Amino acid sequence: MIKTSSNKKPISLRRQPLVILIFSSISFLLILFRLIFLQLLNYESFKKMSDENRIRLIASQPIRGRILDKNGYVLADSRLKYSLIIKPQSVNKSNWEKHKLRISFLLDIDSNVIQKKYSYGLKNRKLSVTILDDLSIDQLIKFKENEVNLSSFEIATKLIRNYPYKSLAAHVIGYTQPITESEYKFLSKKGYKVNDLIGRTGIEYVYEDFIRGEWGGEMVEVNSVGKFQRSLGTKPPVQGNDIKLTIDLNLQLVAEAVLKDKKAGAIIVMDPRDGAIRAMVSRPNFDLNFFSKDFKSEKEYNYIFNSPEKPLFNRALNAYDPGSVWKIVTALAGLESGKFPRDTMLDTKPCITYGSQCFREHNDLGFGVIGYEDALRVSSNTFFYQVGYGAGVDEIHKISRKLGFNSLSGIEISEQENMGLVASSQWAKDGRGWGQPGRTPWVPEDIASMSIGQFVVQVTPIQIARAYAAIANGGYLVTPHLTKKDVKSLSDKKRIPIDIDPQNIQLIKNGLRKVVESGTGVSINYGVTNLPPVSGKTGTAEDGEGGLDHAWFVCFSPSEKSELLIVAFAQNTPGGGSVHALPMAKEILKYWNEKN
Repeated sequence: MIKTSSNKKPISLRRQPLVILIFSSISFLLILFRLIFLQLLNYESFKKMSDENRIRLIASQPIRGRILDKNGYVLADSRLKYSLIIKPQSVNKSNWEKHKLRISFLLDIDSNVIQKKYSYGLKNRKLSVTILDDLSIDQLIKFKENEVNLSSFEIATKLIRNYPYKSLAAHVIGYTQPITESEYKFLSKKGYKVNDLIGRTGIEYVYEDFIRGEWGGEMVEVNSVGKFQRSLGTKPPVQGNDIKLTIDLNLQLVAEAVLKDKKAGAIIVMDPRDGAIRAMVSRPNFDLNFFSKDFKSEKEYNYIFNSPEKPLFNRALNAYDPGSVWKIVTALAGLESGKFPRDTMLDTKPCITYGSQCFREHNDLGFGVIGYEDALRVSSNTFFYQVGYGAGVDEIHKISRKLGFNSLSGIEISEQENMGLVASSQWAKDGRGWGQPGRTPWVPEDIASMSIGQFVVQVTPIQIARAYAAIANGGYLVTPHLTKKDVKSLSDKKRIPIDIDPQNIQLIKNGLRKVVESGTGVSINYGVTNLPPVSGKTGTAEDGEGGLDHAWFVCFSPSEKSELLIVAFAQNTPGGGSVHALPMAKEILKYWNEKN
């Protein structure tokens, strides 16, 4: 038997101090590294977290800038909204029934509704529940007079966007809405707060940065239980800038009124000299204050977002078949091409055949042998069929581009604008936007339709306004605009000379004067006195989408040195431009003339 020495320790016991030393060293190093990480490398981050636990910001909402008309009348501002609220978890239950019945009687609110909201707040652990939204001044006074006996209830204030004229110029002014959770992730870097308002459409959207203002607030220090200790300083909010529009409130009110009995349509009133918009109406419209409500009824919501009337749709900037108001483009194509010079006389007939179809004169008789001025005066279809077919599709397309068609107008609210369509032979070769290239060639029927503004031509009222302004002002393409803020950036765009012979423009101008003197627009003179000379053009257009006919009327006044241009459009309103659109323009002209 081999004996082990009694003073010889096992190997594991001999290494134990070393293991402990290594373990202790590693632990110490880990703690050291963690301290370095906390105190040096991540100091700023943890200091910020510490300050956030100790410091509170009581934010102060900025007042959004006002939107004014050209004369300073307020079209949009901000107001305080007062709401009756409860804090369900803080309500003294012993007083609840008494206070509930008292407020029900005082403000005429169903006590069952109050109870339901209270129970809902308790069940869902809500910090605050709104009982009555947007109190009237009378309701607010009643509450304040009895506040001592209504401790279960409170008044909450909130700054909201206010539109004193409700639906007036709704598509121009636009509306605001609270930012979404996903938007907040990147808008917070620009100073936005949770549920902050942001412009969604119109001027509210385009000039958001200019009119929104900056948040302010007070920094306060609190202790570990959240109790106020001291104020660390106050930064007042910065009010947003006011913005003045070119819109004339009184003209806008008249334009809104004359379009009121039409199911749908648009009116544009513009200064043809520089493109300043004096009124812009689209119908149907909507109450801008809808978007300032915390509670929106299902009926209101469905009307604005789901109804077939599409009230959010700006028809002043949407494209439609123009009909006879397009004939000035065909006339200029004939003149500029040299194929139909100024002294051209053409025999108008009951109908002219192109391809497999006989295209009729609107009186089914013809007007004999006439020239350009009389062709515009009586709005002869067969005259312009011959000019359009002879000049060719691409000549018409070229002239249309010079007059601003097939492109955006340059107006600030371009997010609502449609470029429209003016066909060309290349467009047909490319498939017309729906077919295969080479399978949808240009056909003779197309040129007849195009010559009088049908089917292969879709233009917006604002584009029509630009084109007629170029005739009214003697050959300059203007940029329609709604504000004076960007005058410098627009100065190089406001009056662009168009490459069209001034004598040809004057010929068209003479024809448009005859339309009102003795042609299809003569009724504008009936029942009125002292109107300055007016030039214009009526139009009746078949709806390319299969609906009822559209009615158009465009005019400018005075005929020489024009100061006002009006485009009146009644969508799917059969009966003719002289019957439905002209009377609207007439009322606006009457008001403008009386005012001046």
